[in-house]
Amino acid sequence: MSKIIHKLQQKSQKLPGEIFAENLIYQCSNFEVGEGGGVETYLAALFEHRSPDISDRVIKSLKNVDQSQFKLLHLHSPDLLLHVTGQCPTIFSVHNHSLYCPSGTKYLAGQQTICHRNFSYLGCTWGKLVDKCGSRKPLRTVREIQGTQHFLDILKKIKVTFIANSEYVRQQLIKNGIPAEQTVTVHCGISLPQTPTAPLSLEVHQNQRILFVGRIVSDKGLEWLIKTLIHTKPQIHLDIAGEGWERPRLEKLATTLGLNHRITWHGWCDRHKINQLYQQCFAVIFPSVWPEPAGLVTLEAYARYRPVIGSAVGGIPEHLRDGETGILVPGNDIKKLAQAINYLSTDYQKSLEMGKQGHALLMREFTMNRHVNNLRTIYAKTIAEFEYPGKK
Repeated sequence: MSKIIHKLQQKSQKLPGEIFAENLIYQCSNFEVGEGGGVETYLAALFEHRSPDISDRVIKSLKNVDQSQFKLLHLHSPDLLLHVTGQCPTIFSVHNHSLYCPSGTKYLAGQQTICHRNFSYLGCTWGKLVDKCGSRKPLRTVREIQGTQHFLDILKKIKVTFIANSEYVRQQLIKNGIPAEQTVTVHCGISLPQTPTAPLSLEVHQNQRILFVGRIVSDKGLEWLIKTLIHTKPQIHLDIAGEGWERPRLEKLATTLGLNHRITWHGWCDRHKINQLYQQCFAVIFPSVWPEPAGLVTLEAYARYRPVIGSAVGGIPEHLRDGETGILVPGNDIKKLAQAINYLSTDYQKSLEMGKQGHALLMREFTMNRHVNNLRTIYAKTIAEFEYPGKK
């Protein structure tokens, strides 16, 4: 995939007055195409599986672009919606909460609880200043709240099909005023690992390692996991793959709790290292405390035949079948998370079975090939139903 990414990065630079090939579908994004996780990795996978009628270039700006020349535009960055002219069929993939939540998290850090409010000036101002949702800097708070209102006003006026990456996100869009008929849920897919994978072996299970993969920030729940580790069996070792601004504080927390010998901080890991870490664990822990829009970590674990212990928040339950492919636990519940980890640590057969069922679920519903086929169905429907300007 690295060659594909390099080619895309070279072609994505838009020149003034540039002419695009007509009657093609274009991906439009300010996110980079790469292997940094999240949207970056998703876009790289889309291009890896693209069909001939999809351009191999990324459009980064629609400002002053004649959009009538395109067969369809598939947008991935919110600011691109500001320059949609309605001259061609357009869809927008909603990857996160930024369209309807000023902080983008839907999480009230002060109360350590998920925000269930719809957007409003009063509610979101209170959420930021009192409930500590996102940044509390006055100027940034005003700018974010005004920006969200501006986006929602625009979204209600333009004819765009919104693709939510979970039913949770779709319902948030509808609750915030997006017409239900303009929304559709398409769960994410992933590309299968290029290196061989195998079901959990007894030897690996006996090594008693669990794995956390993700950014080391407060919303991802790593603090909850570290505090839980002291309530798990002493032979269980936690591998942490990721970086983030919370790492120094959480390393101090681990030292205070006397857990240094049970935790390995791997930092940012390339694909080869990540695959190794997946292969040496008996379970993947996905302890997000904010409502994850979808969460690809679950699917990546399934690709390696590993069960997932995850939070019952956001879109995670739409990918994790409780008791079948893993275990769902309430967010920030130390007792329940410890019980789940201890349970799988002592039951090899159950861990093996859940990993196999997760892999089977992935192959049925969450491969990138299936995802792309679902997108193509939406492309065709959007194009067929589009009313071109001037058409009688």
